[in-house]
Amino acid sequence: MAVARQYHTASILGNGKVLVTGGSNGSNSLNSAELYDPTTGIWTTTGYMNVARQYHTASILGNGIILVTGGNNGSIYLYSAELYDPTTGIWTTTGNMNYARIFHTAFLLENGNVLVTGGFGRIYLSSAELYDPTTGNWTSTGNMNFAREYHTAAILRNGIVLVTGGYYKSALNSAELYNSTTGIWTITGKMTFARQFHTASILENGNVLVTGGSGSSYLSSAELYDPITSSWTITGNMNVARENHTASILGNGTVLVTGGSGSSYLSSAELYDPT
Repeated sequence: MAVARQYHTASILGNGKVLVTGGSNGSNSLNSAELYDPTTGIWTTTGYMNVARQYHTASILGNGIILVTGGNNGSIYLYSAELYDPTTGIWTTTGNMNYARIFHTAFLLENGNVLVTGGFGRIYLSSAELYDPTTGNWTSTGNMNFAREYHTAAILRNGIVLVTGGYYKSALNSAELYNSTTGIWTITGKMTFARQFHTASILENGNVLVTGGSGSSYLSSAELYDPITSSWTITGNMNVARENHTASILGNGTVLVTGGSGSSYLSSAELYDPT
């Protein structure tokens, strides 16, 4: 990349390029953005965001525009959101969120709206809000039952959003479901292990695989959520305990887990076979 950065986002655009935004260089938050072209292996700079930010989210809207939300710039927690147009390379501001937040989640719903949940903004947040791309406005929706940061959100096949774990004074094992039709959150089965900085992946059979993270220690454990029974079952442990890792579903249905940190920073990778 042209700029060293951490705590940034990366999004695959409709044209196949990867957009990297913001983050930190270790001293300051960044407003720079750059594009990776997989056909040439070359990085190029693109338009700068209006606000420097780290610990933000980036979501691809139905029209291919990228929505960036929240984060922080130094000691300032951000309400702001902005849009990146891949056809022009230009960022434009859009409506502010109702709550400034970092360490939140943002997911595109089936109706085209974006659901933002939880995080931290000088206090732990249970609030959730919806962004409407057609108006550029944010509206509050039902609060989660538990305030949380460092959690995950995954959209089940029925359109319900599953939020798992995270942190509120200690790691959480709670999970809850958001119904976008009613705007209501309901508590579902608890995970076996409290965890934060974990991953959640939707498998081909509709179950959700949660891996690693940390509670009172770094976790190698993994567990499966069954949306039909609303229950969790333990599955095989990873070979290495890790948090702040990634999990990617490959074309053959296996899950690739990479990197993260545990007793040290990790270069290892491993595969989970759901079958």
